[in-house]
Amino acid sequence: MTSSSLPHRPKTLSRAQRAVRCAPFYMKLLAAMKSNSVALRSITDDRGMLNGYTRQPLSDVAADQHLGWLMAVGIVRREVDGQGLTDSFRLTPIGRQLVDQWETTGRPDSTGSPLDYLLNAKNRWFRLPTWLQ
Repeated sequence: MTSSSLPHRPKTLSRAQRAVRCAPFYMKLLAAMKSNSVALRSITDDRGMLNGYTRQPLSDVAADQHLGWLMAVGIVRREVDGQGLTDSFRLTPIGRQLVDQWETTGRPDSTGSPLDYLLNAKNRWFRLPTWLQ
């Protein structure tokens, strides 16, 4: 079974897709994370825009918070090296599955609808702690 054929609940995939639509990142960033780890410093400030990764300049803290939410919904993960966690990110199996779907359907970069932003904010800010789930 390949990573792109792992079964995921429709609700999980829907939440992940919505999180990506509401994030300040372009699909180019996720496509880059599919084959390589991407360092936080290449996403922040003007570098993120110059690399075609972000819609606007992001501070280190803002980029890390947005990537943290994408980690929480299961799209990206922090890269690990021999010393421990790094400041680089890669796609998870769910992230790969979504990128594969978007690449085959020719999905252009898009932003979420007002309802997407509302539901994403609700999921992001009013979720149960993991120890209660």
